[in-house]
Amino acid sequence: MNIIQGVRLSRMRTALIAAVLAVAGLLVSASQIAPAGAAAAHAPGDSVPKPAIVLEHGAWASGSSWTGEIRRLQRDGFTVYAPPNPLSGLANDSATLADFLSTITGPIILVGHSYGGMVITNAATGNPNVKALVYIDAFIPAKGETAFGLTAAQPGSCVGSANAFIPVPYPGAPAGDFDVYLKAGPDLPYPGFAKCFANGLPVGEAAVLAATQRPIAFSAGSAQSGVPAWLTIPSWSLIGTADHVIPPAEQLFMSQRAKAHITEIKAGHLSLISNPGAVTRVIIAAAQATG
Repeated sequence: MNIIQGVRLSRMRTALIAAVLAVAGLLVSASQIAPAGAAAAHAPGDSVPKPAIVLEHGAWASGSSWTGEIRRLQRDGFTVYAPPNPLSGLANDSATLADFLSTITGPIILVGHSYGGMVITNAATGNPNVKALVYIDAFIPAKGETAFGLTAAQPGSCVGSANAFIPVPYPGAPAGDFDVYLKAGPDLPYPGFAKCFANGLPVGEAAVLAATQRPIAFSAGSAQSGVPAWLTIPSWSLIGTADHVIPPAEQLFMSQRAKAHITEIKAGHLSLISNPGAVTRVIIAAAQATG
């Protein structure tokens, strides 16, 4: 190899290295952008950004419970997030969601199902970007109230007996605390997962949900709620009239107390799975009213 060829090869290597570094620099820059930074989505023809939709699941569930709503909302041009709820205690769960919300710029519609209603009520307090709260078969607590207390406030809950639960220890648990699963089969007066938590869904689907459920810390049920965000943020509430977990009468009381816009449908506790169209319409109504 002569000197000229060596110089040419050296220059080629230098150029290649520079190109690789440039691409790497672009990738690093892109990775430094917070995923929530894309929250202001635009639908074709829109001049005003749509709000981000944040979906908070409840106990014995996961973000996948919102699949039907996510598909519909994304199809309508919304940016949607369904962050995992740790289910480790109301204070930590609320702080975790509050931290996530702080990464989103622009307006937010915050949605909670079941125990997720406890979480959004506390996580949204003091966040000016949260423009609406949407409660789906959910707790809507006032200050000092607990999930256990609200469940028992009206008769009819199928989880009002200790027979409903399987206690499981977890590492580092405070004295007296443990994770709680719902039993798959009946243990009277508890009628079993399918008839209690997943009534209205096909038996096979209920069996899958029972097998994949995520437990909640027992202490979350006795934790007192803080100053409720619904005092200053407009609220919407969807109530399944066949809900066997949170009595519909109690949901109606909480919704009226919060001055929420109320929709009632014939559905069980998991209306977000059985009736995603109805749930999505309530979420969009909240977005349109506050946009």
